[in-house]
Amino acid sequence: MSDAIQVQTTTATKADAERIAAALVEQRLAACVQIGGPITSRYRWRDAVETSDEWLCTIKTTRAAYAQVERAIRGLHPYDEPEIIAIPIVAGSAGYLAWLDEQVGG
Repeated sequence: MSDAIQVQTTTATKADAERIAAALVEQRLAACVQIGGPITSRYRWRDAVETSDEWLCTIKTTRAAYAQVERAIRGLHPYDEPEIIAIPIVAGSAGYLAWLDEQVGG
């Protein structure tokens, strides 16, 4: 199994997503951040069902960098409780995974 993970977070604005992406890549906490959207999210928050348009950040990083990635997202994110989830990358091309590993923490 690879040390690589994908972390996801969503933001209310494209500007917030771009700010988080730039900080993570510039600080070498992520090799790449893809921004997609807008997407529609439906969720329960404070006993009410909400619907909102959001931007999805898909962050390519490593397990070793996860705690720093989470701290950075929390420090930059305007939500009270942002979505921050990590998904293991169980397989990938050797060249891509080596590139990802070289970019994070270097």
